[in-house]
Amino acid sequence: NNSLIGINVLLFLVQLTRGPDLDRFIYIYGLVPARYSIPQIAGYFTTGQQIFSFISFIFLHGSFWHLLGNMWSLYIFGDNVEDRLGPIRYALFYLLCGIASGLSHLILNLQSNVPTIGASGAVAGVMGAYFISYPRAKILTLIPIIFIPWFVEISAFFFLAIWFLFQFIRAAGILGGGGAIAWWAHVGGFLAGMLLLMFF
Repeated sequence: NNSLIGINVLLFLVQLTRGPDLDRFIYIYGLVPARYSIPQIAGYFTTGQQIFSFISFIFLHGSFWHLLGNMWSLYIFGDNVEDRLGPIRYALFYLLCGIASGLSHLILNLQSNVPTIGASGAVAGVMGAYFISYPRAKILTLIPIIFIPWFVEISAFFFLAIWFLFQFIRAAGILGGGGAIAWWAHVGGFLAGMLLLMFF
């Protein structure tokens, strides 16, 4: 888990060195649904690049806060899931959750020419596994009441159920447009984590 966090941070630092070439870098190594559904775009990429993007997009982030949010969640939930699976199976589990999240985003946004990046889907898979494995665990949660920070311990089952429900509502567009966030990747990753845990 610590190695995955380290790799994400290292690759974010690599992104910062790309300068004006960053957009091209993101388009090549991010997950772009149109690259798989529109032949005129797919023709610009090799088969290797098309396959590799399903892994590379998991390790790229759009901003420092994007990286921090994902790595903080991975830090909280990942170590316990790794304890259950062991480091090698956990690493494979993490990658498969990320790939599954990418597939769910691609299938539901086939014509999109916007690159998707971030560990969110893979981390959602870890959260899905945590949801099944440690439902009675307590999570210290910050609930802001106006300007007063209120910390309360919430069961993992309740916390993650509410989190998943919010992701699904946003993905389905019930609360309006989804913005720039790949909500279906979160939903797909979480469900993949729950299902893959049974095989692992």
